[in-house]
Amino acid sequence: MEVILLERVERLGQMGDVVKVKNGFARNYLLPQKKALRATDANRTIFEEQKAIHEARNLERAKEAEAVAEKLNGQSCVLLRQAAESGQLYGSVTARDVADAVGELGFKVQRGQVQLATPIKELGLHTVSVSLHPDVSAEVQINIARSEEEARRQSEPDKDEALAEAEAMFETEELAEQAAKTLTEEESESASAAEEEVTEEASDKTE
Repeated sequence: MEVILLERVERLGQMGDVVKVKNGFARNYLLPQKKALRATDANRTIFEEQKAIHEARNLERAKEAEAVAEKLNGQSCVLLRQAAESGQLYGSVTARDVADAVGELGFKVQRGQVQLATPIKELGLHTVSVSLHPDVSAEVQINIARSEEEARRQSEPDKDEALAEAEAMFETEELAEQAAKTLTEEESESASAAEEEVTEEASDKTE
């Protein structure tokens, strides 16, 4: 089926382009989503007459999407999943899961807007792109972990490293203090013993 694109569609073309697509793709996606018109003579004429309107509408939607992108970009979502010790998930995280997680942050996102080529199957931090408009997208961080604590460690590795270093330093200082204390006690004992020895020698001479 030939259609006239009413906006830029990735891997298809720009607004106004006449492209040939599969009938199912046109009927199930492009036409109901108002992203295209059937390329009939009547629709070609209508598009040319309303081209300025479509361009203005597209520009308005792009501005709205940019405003949302500013708020959404860089947001982090935590998804708790069961996984093996190797980090392999028992299952996977799909585009729908990501859309639902982003929705919980207060952003209305459909599964089709999540740019995820294949489901995520491993623990860790994953950057996923969300299409808000043909020309506007935002990136969110999907933190997949087995627990809230693990998610925190994954999102703040530097903090954990700093804490480990501080603990190691504290242990070193503690050991140094203990060694110094032991040394002081030994020196004190040695001094006391020396004093006792001198006292005994003086006593023997007096006698």
